[in-house]
Amino acid sequence: MGIRVFGWFRRKSVEKGHFAALDSARFPDFAPGSVWLVGAGPGAPGLLTLLGYHALGRADIIVYDALVSPALLDMANPRAEKIYAGKRGGKPSPKQADITLKLVEHARSGKRVLRLKGGDPMMFGRGGEEVQTLARENIPFRIVPGITAGIGGLAYAGIPVTHRDTNHTVIFLTGHDEKGGIPQGVDWPAIATASPVIVMYMAVKHLPSIAEKLIAAGRDGSDRLAIVSNAALPDQSVLETTLGRAGDLADAAVPTPAIIVLGPVSRYRETFDWYAGPLRENTIG
Repeated sequence: MGIRVFGWFRRKSVEKGHFAALDSARFPDFAPGSVWLVGAGPGAPGLLTLLGYHALGRADIIVYDALVSPALLDMANPRAEKIYAGKRGGKPSPKQADITLKLVEHARSGKRVLRLKGGDPMMFGRGGEEVQTLARENIPFRIVPGITAGIGGLAYAGIPVTHRDTNHTVIFLTGHDEKGGIPQGVDWPAIATASPVIVMYMAVKHLPSIAEKLIAAGRDGSDRLAIVSNAALPDQSVLETTLGRAGDLADAAVPTPAIIVLGPVSRYRETFDWYAGPLRENTIG
């Protein structure tokens, strides 16, 4: 079936033009009264999946996060109602319960509801909590994965999250809990040396404290640390230091959103740093 579909797409691409072939593609039905949770990717609008693009064009209601590119919303159904539900640290934000309630209410009114979330909806995006409620309320839903910043954002910085010469494992860690503090449920001694690479989401604010905990638990303070800010966007920047010097960043104005990677993989930037110069002029990615 996969080969047959690919052959169909390639034939249609030649006949009608590459993207025009999607006009007659048999996308799944985005039914009224249902909710699609879609990952928007790490930043560049071009990293949205085909299913995500299909949902944008069909949705009646779009409930979107702060990190969703405005360029993606420009691709949406022009008749769709757009509802901002962004959460940013230290700023007034809607409560998660209220966001989920909106999804349920709009779906019950017969709308096609698109929950558009930065990165991947199931990677530290509270998508699981929203799905729990939808399932409990018998609201039909679909999960459309997105490219998470801990993989795609690092790739745009020339950092492979795994490389067979450096690591066969990776740990993904959130840098704060639901109240904005350092996660209390993390077994720091267990994770400190469990993997050569640790990728940290939403961790800039607490990075000095996290570094202290990791070093106290046995992590080498000389380990490489890279902070990728505004990943996959024209203003992307990368700050490279070591774990032991993370405390020096306490008063630094590190741009956010940012993804942080601890471990030897950031050394590959020396040869893999491809997203630079004229490539950044294309805002699609």
